[in-house]
Amino acid sequence: MKVVVLCGGLGTRLREETEFRPKPMVEIGGRPILWHIMKGYAASGFREFVLCLGYKGSAIKEYFLNYEAMNNDFTINLGRHSKLEFMNGHAEQDFQVTLADTGLNTMTGGRVKRIQKYITDDTFMMTYGDGVADVNIPKLLEFHKSHGKLATVTAVTPNSRFGIVDMSSEGKVMKFIEKPRTDGRANAGFFVLNRKVFDYISGDDCTFEREPMERLAADGQLMAYKHDGFFYAMDTYREYEFLNDLWAKGQAPWKVWQ
Repeated sequence: MKVVVLCGGLGTRLREETEFRPKPMVEIGGRPILWHIMKGYAASGFREFVLCLGYKGSAIKEYFLNYEAMNNDFTINLGRHSKLEFMNGHAEQDFQVTLADTGLNTMTGGRVKRIQKYITDDTFMMTYGDGVADVNIPKLLEFHKSHGKLATVTAVTPNSRFGIVDMSSEGKVMKFIEKPRTDGRANAGFFVLNRKVFDYISGDDCTFEREPMERLAADGQLMAYKHDGFFYAMDTYREYEFLNDLWAKGQAPWKVWQ
């Protein structure tokens, strides 16, 4: 089963890093966040990926083209009888990665539509290239199969960006909660989709989270998988620092692989 990862956005709110590289290549612990996402899926046995490239997509292509050399010792013979021999293996030796240029300004729905030709099974997975989570992928897939609808989105309860002050009419603070969980659920990605979803996407200017998901919901074809564990999207430099700090402390909940 293919896993589609949206990797083409501009990442404007993380300009400190994305001025020089696409957001999926921004590193956590010395590895691109894209690598962390792919390792999470691979831990559950899903190792076939389709990456939807856009902004600075060449950097992602170069990363995978040079992956073997950068993650192995190797011996190289130069000259007329050139030869390259890698000396040791790594955990990603069974990955299959399709890198698809889906346009610089294409919206999320348009990017998905453009890689339709690479989806050969009835069901595929999709997520964003900037969020890590400890979602139980097999349980997510089991949930999707159980309801028989076309689409499943993983829904999380997000933390508020601001502390909540519970106060009396006189201004006395009764309770303060820093970044509490808010009411309702938010789209965390980690979709499971039937290929019929492609019929809901109109073209390059189609935002997947708008018309396609709204129509799927209206048709009774969209279900939500509730995830109460860890999820964090890296949209700002503060979030970049937070994720790197968790990794440095050995407290990264999304690290579900050995």
